Amino acid sequence: MQTVQPKPSQTTTIAQPLPNPVKLSKVKQLINWLARPYEYTEECANAYGDTFTVQLLGFLPLVFISNPKAIKELFAADTKHFDVGRGQDLLRPLLGDNSVIVLDGERHRRERKLLMPPFHGAKVKTYGETICEIAKESSRTWQPGEKILAGEKMPGITLEVMLHTVFGLRKGTRYRQLKTSLIEWLSLTASPLSASVLFIKWLKVDLGPLSPWGKIVRKRREVYALLQEEIVERRAKVAEQGESAGDDVLSLMLMARDEAGQPMTDEELKDELVTMLFAGLETTAIALSWALYWVHKQPDVKAKLTAELDALDVDADPLAIAALPYLTAVTSETLRIYPVAPITSPRIATESVTINGYTFPPETYIAPAIYAVHHREELYPNPKEFKPERFLERRFAASEFIPFGGGSRRCLGYALAKLELNLVLATLLREHSFHLATDKDVTPRRRGVVIATSNGVPLIVDS
Repeated sequence: MQTVQPKPSQTTTIAQPLPNPVKLSKVKQLINWLARPYEYTEECANAYGDTFTVQLLGFLPLVFISNPKAIKELFAADTKHFDVGRGQDLLRPLLGDNSVIVLDGERHRRERKLLMPPFHGAKVKTYGETICEIAKESSRTWQPGEKILAGEKMPGITLEVMLHTVFGLRKGTRYRQLKTSLIEWLSLTASPLSASVLFIKWLKVDLGPLSPWGKIVRKRREVYALLQEEIVERRAKVAEQGESAGDDVLSLMLMARDEAGQPMTDEELKDELVTMLFAGLETTAIALSWALYWVHKQPDVKAKLTAELDALDVDADPLAIAALPYLTAVTSETLRIYPVAPITSPRIATESVTINGYTFPPETYIAPAIYAVHHREELYPNPKEFKPERFLERRFAASEFIPFGGGSRRCLGYALAKLELNLVLATLLREHSFHLATDKDVTPRRRGVVIATSNGVPLIVDS
C-alpha cells in the first residue's frame, strides 16, 4: 500500500489542513460509511494512501490511519495528549455516562481497574466449561437435514454465555425478561438504514414510542430497570455471603473497591453491564458466523481443523481445546479478514501531536482503521484470501493485528471473547457436521455500529 508523505506545510502551523481529505460530499461519505464501510475504506486507502481524512455528516473530520508504525506510536502515546472518551460520544446515549468506553483520565483508570479482576486471565479460564456446556445445550435440538441460520443461532449462544458468566443467570423470570429485552433492543439498529439513527445527531430525538429513537430510549429504560432489580438483589447477597456469593462478573464487580475503598455505584454498574453486553454479545456472535462460513467455504481449512479436533480425547479439557494452534489460527484469520468493527476508538488530540511524521492540531480525531490494517499487502499477502496459516507462520505485532484495539483502550474482555470464540466453534464442530446451504459468497453488511454477514450464513446440519 502506498505511504503518503506529509507536505512541508503540515508540520509548521496549527491551522494546517488535515492530510488527504476524501473528495466526496459529507452526505455521500456518510452513505458510503453506512452502506459499504469496508469497500469505502479500501477505495479511500487505494486513492489516498494509509493516512486520509473523512468527514461524516454531523462529525468533525476524522483521520484514518493504517500504517502500523503510526498505530504503534498512537497506542504508545501518553494518554494525557488525547481525549478518547469524547471520541465515543456516538455510543454515550446507549451505554450511559459511566461506561468505561466514554470515560477519560482518572475516571477511566479507576473504572478499568475495578473491572479488571473479572477479566483477568485466571478468572476467565474458569468460564471454559460453562461455554462448552452452553454451546452443546444450545445445539442439541439441531437435526440432520435441518437448515439453520448461523446469524440467528450464534447470538442465542453468546447471549446465554453473557447471561451466565456476567450475570450468573440461567433461569427464572428476570432471566427470560432480560434475554427478550436485550434481543429486541439490539434489533432496533440491525440494518444500515435503522443504524443511521446512531450516526446522525438530529435523528436522536424522542418523538414518541413509535419513532426510531423513541423505541431505543424505551427499550433501554426497560433493560436498565431489569438490571437495577438484579443489582439490588445481588448486592444484598454479596453483603451476606461475601466471596461465596458467586464468581460471575456482576458479583465480582459488586465486591470490587477502588483505592479509596469505595464500591461502584448502581449507575456505574448498569452502564458497565450494558457496555459488556454490547461489546461482547453481538461481536462474538458475528465472528462465530464468519468462522462457520469460512470453515465450510474452504474444504482444506475444514479438513485441517476437523483433524485437529478429532485428535482430542472425548472429555478434553476446555483450556486444552482453546489452545489448539490451528483452531486459534482459524479464529484469528476470521477476525483479520472481516473484523467486526471497522475502526478502533478514535483519539482526539488535546494538543498538537506528531504521529509518524504528521503533525495534527488540537481537536483532530484520529482512528486506526482495522480493516485497512488487516488488508495491507506487505503484512498479509493476498489479503482477500482466507488463510489461517498466516498465524502459524508469523507472530503479528500489536499494531499489525488489532481486532480488539490497542493501548490503554484495548478491549477489556478480549481474553473472554477469544476463549468463547475458540470453544464455541470447536464444540459445534465436534457435536455436528455441516455444509453451506448456498454457494453464494457472503459479504460484510452493517448492523448498528458493527459489521455482520450479509445473509446470516445458512447451513445444513448433516449430523
